[in-house]
Amino acid sequence: MPAFEYSGLDKSGKEVKGVRDADNERALRAALKRDGIFLTRVGKGPKKGQSLLSTEVDLGRYFERITPSDISIFTRQLATLVRAGIPLVDAISATVDQTEKPKLRKILAKIRQDVSEGMSLAQALTQHPDTFGAIFSNMVRAGEASGTLDQVLIRLAEFTEAAVKLRQKIQSAMMYPVIMVGIGGLILTGLFVYVIPQITQIFEDSGQELPFITRLLIGFSHILRDYWWLAILLTIGGVYGFRKWKKTDKGRYSWDRRRLSFPVFGKLGLMIGVSRFTKTLSTLLRSGVPLLTALDITKNVLENEVLMEVVDAARGAVKEGASLADPLKQSGRFPPIVTHMIAIGERSGALEDMLNVVAEAYETEVENRVASLTSLLEPLMIVGMGVTIAIIVFAVLMPILQLNEFVQ
Repeated sequence: MPAFEYSGLDKSGKEVKGVRDADNERALRAALKRDGIFLTRVGKGPKKGQSLLSTEVDLGRYFERITPSDISIFTRQLATLVRAGIPLVDAISATVDQTEKPKLRKILAKIRQDVSEGMSLAQALTQHPDTFGAIFSNMVRAGEASGTLDQVLIRLAEFTEAAVKLRQKIQSAMMYPVIMVGIGGLILTGLFVYVIPQITQIFEDSGQELPFITRLLIGFSHILRDYWWLAILLTIGGVYGFRKWKKTDKGRYSWDRRRLSFPVFGKLGLMIGVSRFTKTLSTLLRSGVPLLTALDITKNVLENEVLMEVVDAARGAVKEGASLADPLKQSGRFPPIVTHMIAIGERSGALEDMLNVVAEAYETEVENRVASLTSLLEPLMIVGMGVTIAIIVFAVLMPILQLNEFVQ
């Protein structure tokens, strides 16, 4: 009978670990359930005569990351089960059984334990802020208060799925240009480190005066070949220093402001920010979250200090009795069409619907911009590589032609 290493939660929610013999994983789960232990992780145990210390360490569970896609799948499963009339505790139990990642399964098992002991789902979610953010817990709280938890969960599922879909489209669109840049960099490094030194040795032995562009090429090649370690240290130091500077309040704000002014990419970043702002705010308002609370939550999903400052100022103005559209318009950061549609939504009493219209329009525009940018970057990178290689060839051919003339 094989042995299994397992981790689980007892009735008090305390983690329990051990090794147990069982015919298979299903039998192990049933045996532990009879003992009041809820299984969260299982793995092959040590063979007979083998010490526990000699078994392999499961590094995956230490470095495992819960992705937005994992949360999206869980939300859709829970929404479907609750909408079908299944009791909440049973619905969470079903999602635990269907979750593959041990880290997320452990969190969901703890949420199930808290809910079964009388805690609301929103309260249980707030115990895990790194996994379920303020948007999630506040929407669930509003749904529980209004008795529309099933509808709110469906809305949350649609929201998380849309966010994951947009992120994946941007990442897949930028993948090819990144690969092209990487391959191009490797080719150029190979030319400078291995090929050019062998060719230029001939020119140096001839004793003739080399053109400036050739001397520049040889100098750059020597730097890469002889001082590669310094280049690596400078790169690492520069990246480290930049990241440290960006973590300061002043550095983060300055960088975010500059990002919005970058050609092409600045406009794209603003569009992504507007899309997130309108989609998140619309989803929260539709779920019954008060406007001031919704603005406070929405501010933190923008990932840009400049836009966050604008939304924070707008929240303060709304708290004093102003409309939402006016402070957004006065900031000069939000496009006029966006503030105009928000103003129409406020006057007509359909703010959440108007925000959703803006969000969908900007999501489509972001996808189109990314596709256009990708199609533009590909030929630009090919031309850039071609020009670079042409310069290298020209720098090598010039002294060869001069040497031929000297020989004649």
